[in-house]
Amino acid sequence: MTASARLEWGTTYQVTVLELGLACCGVEVMAALDRLPDLGVTPVDGAGEAHVLVVSGTVTDVMLPAVLRSYEAMPEPRYVISVGACSNTGGPYWDSYSVTKGIDQALPVHVAVPGCPPRPEALLEGLKALHGLVNA
Repeated sequence: MTASARLEWGTTYQVTVLELGLACCGVEVMAALDRLPDLGVTPVDGAGEAHVLVVSGTVTDVMLPAVLRSYEAMPEPRYVISVGACSNTGGPYWDSYSVTKGIDQALPVHVAVPGCPPRPEALLEGLKALHGLVNA
């Protein structure tokens, strides 16, 4: 099965998503993911089942190794969506000694969803953008 077939919207395939809600954006992402199973997006509990990693919230230097372990435990193909200003750039905490200045410093980010906090619709748009990248 190809990567593009895995992320096909519809009833044949499911997009499996592991959500790492590290701060306040995590609440918005959880609310959005709760409504997405009807669209072929299934939240999962373990990294071994997910093909899309959604990182939301402030990524501190202490949490970064756990995020990296989760990413490495995911099967191929694997994709990353960064959600919210803190995950994308460090947000208002960018000048702190303990905050990663964007998860793209450590992982290949395929889609960055802006906002503080991002709207639930923004996550759906990010998933659509990822779908477009994979199927291009």
